[in-house]
Amino acid sequence: MVRSVKRFAGETPIGRKRRARKMAKVLAETHPDAHCELDFTTPLELAVATILSAQTTDVRVNQVTPGLFKRYRTAADYAAADRAELEETLRPTGFFRAKTDSLIKLGNALVEKHDGVLPDKLDQLVALPGIGRKTANVILGNAFGVPGITVDTHFRRLTNRFGWVDEDDPVKIEFLVADLIEKRDWTMLSHRVIFHGRRVCHSRKPACGACTLATMCPSYGTGPTEAAAAAKLLKGPRARELAAAAGVDPDLVPAAAVTAPEAP
Repeated sequence: MVRSVKRFAGETPIGRKRRARKMAKVLAETHPDAHCELDFTTPLELAVATILSAQTTDVRVNQVTPGLFKRYRTAADYAAADRAELEETLRPTGFFRAKTDSLIKLGNALVEKHDGVLPDKLDQLVALPGIGRKTANVILGNAFGVPGITVDTHFRRLTNRFGWVDEDDPVKIEFLVADLIEKRDWTMLSHRVIFHGRRVCHSRKPACGACTLATMCPSYGTGPTEAAAAAKLLKGPRARELAAAAGVDPDLVPAAAVTAPEAP
């Protein structure tokens, strides 16, 4: 059954904030397993993994980093790395020459300016080679416990679809969403939105008919609204639980969806 959804025409700023916070609450209930999907044990490891995640999947990065982190344990190790050897290690992540250059330069900068220790301040992080604002917020939120909003492709797409913003610039999106959501929730909100983008609200065909946000989303109908068609689009290990949470028969989710690879 197609549900009727308000399009929120003429919504006031206060109304948008209330709706955004309600949607954020539902996202927390929908994705209790949301977390940083890059494996790391130290702030430096997270910085390196995040740099490597550009233009590839977290799964691929996690396949490469165990050996990488065993070989390169400190900033000084990256600074002194043999370029050819490091390039070969990073080759599976794509753009390996540029990533190698970033890691060597990052190591040098940390050794020269920060005694080999990754700083925990935004302005210092973004001044480092290979670390932009998105990467800095990932590091701050997940390695240092400092709330940060990570605007990746999923976050940009979904916040526009949700009607929280009407903007493409990542920095502007970050500040606009920061005004809607309480600061304490910024880091986990980022994870939950990214999880939703990878598992439910896909770029080309979102699973609108199997989405827990359907009644609050002005973009409802962008993808199929019929339950059976939408359920087939759900992905991830909790695909059937996601269907059930949206009031859809979990048996409509094909087995392949539970193990389907996720988009970057």
